Amino acid sequence: MGLFGGQFANVVEWQEFRDDILFWKWSNKEIKKGSRLIIKPGQDAIFLYNGKVEGVFRDDGSYDIESQIIPFLSTLKGFKFGFNSGLRAEVLFINTKEVLVRWGTKNPVLIPAPGLPGGMPVRSFGTFSCKVADYDIFIERIAGIRQQYSVEEVKERITSMLDQLLMKWIAKEGRDMFNLQVNASEIGRGIQEDLDMEMLKIGISITSFAISSFNYPEEVQKMAEKAAAQSMIGDVGRFQQVAMGEAIASGKGGGTASDMAGIAMGLSMGQQMAAQMQQNQQMQSAAPQQTAGGTAPNFCPDCGTKTSGANFCPNCGKKLV
Repeated sequence: MGLFGGQFANVVEWQEFRDDILFWKWSNKEIKKGSRLIIKPGQDAIFLYNGKVEGVFRDDGSYDIESQIIPFLSTLKGFKFGFNSGLRAEVLFINTKEVLVRWGTKNPVLIPAPGLPGGMPVRSFGTFSCKVADYDIFIERIAGIRQQYSVEEVKERITSMLDQLLMKWIAKEGRDMFNLQVNASEIGRGIQEDLDMEMLKIGISITSFAISSFNYPEEVQKMAEKAAAQSMIGDVGRFQQVAMGEAIASGKGGGTASDMAGIAMGLSMGQQMAAQMQQNQQMQSAAPQQTAGGTAPNFCPDCGTKTSGANFCPNCGKKLV
């Protein structure tokens, strides 16, 4: 090769390899004699010539392009480098890693619900994993016309489809709108299948899809928490008693909460007094009246205590005959 041997040699590699980029294209450069291809772990290298895939190289390492790469290219096996000419080809570097992405609905999704004409507004959050699965389709639809393709762009595609898929799988089989987390795994599997089928159209596979949480409007969440508390206590009356007791015991009853607790206690005491008075009246009406012959009644007409025929009430001392 003499004095000038390899002076135009270059290194074909993805120098700034990033996990959030699915592919990067080395292009518009002429591969010279003595050039080397470097493939890092987590990468595949694809040689393109005139827009056609010539070879896919999957093992990481450093390779001499003339002796170790060209002999395996489909239509360039006999290519010979000239002194002033090189091989004009493109090399695509594919990120082979499975990438984990966090997602969240941009706006509340209106899920159809009985009694709510506009639907129940629900937000959802979680993660999904993706990877390049079909190189031919990916190159045809994406890589053939782009310099690179980021995970963020995949996320945008996924997010644009999520609203409809969430509505589809949440509404399926009439699931409980207030307990969606119980069915999160099943809903996630259904969404993954639909997303995978759609994203494979551009050569990308969705390998997993998980729902971490469903978030309801604050008002709905508070109502659900109250309903859960009441069901745990057993009945509304008992719930009110416990709530009133907690307000009094806490010593923080100032303001509306204290006022409501006081009113509730007053009403409760009034109801108990009225019940006691009604009981006394019933007992008095049930007691037989004093007879003309001077026989003592069986119950005291004043306090209702049983007299057992005595002339005076053993409780209050009232004269009975």
